[in-house]
Amino acid sequence: MKKLLLAVSKSFVCCYVCLGAASLFVAPARAADPAPDPSGAPPCGKLVGQGSTGGSFALRDGEAVDFVSGGQTTPGRLLVFREGSLFRAYWQPQGSAEKYVLANAGPHSVRLISTPPQGMPARNGKPGVMTQPMLVLSCPTL
Repeated sequence: MKKLLLAVSKSFVCCYVCLGAASLFVAPARAADPAPDPSGAPPCGKLVGQGSTGGSFALRDGEAVDFVSGGQTTPGRLLVFREGSLFRAYWQPQGSAEKYVLANAGPHSVRLISTPPQGMPARNGKPGVMTQPMLVLSCPTL
């Protein structure tokens, strides 16, 4: 009986951790200062909200978000797609058909990976989670 309870407890914790990790995909952990990339690679850019104080932005479809790298700013917007309870956020440069998924790389850090969107467009401001500017650890050539 003890072994059964331990196994159930472990599986519950595993599911809880997995759900927590999934929520980080669209709602990265909030910290005072962005943590460096565990691999030691320096960030090559940053995603920041347009015209907002401090660069914060909401993770919602159509949100204006700039990519800042090497002293240059590329305006763009977020596209959010939903598959069941999972939301995927993509950044699209203004005037481009290319879409880059925001792949979670740690607290306030993402990798921009060019890929076609998966799921259905998420409308009505979902998920709408506010986030601080995000460090970009793999920058696209724009």
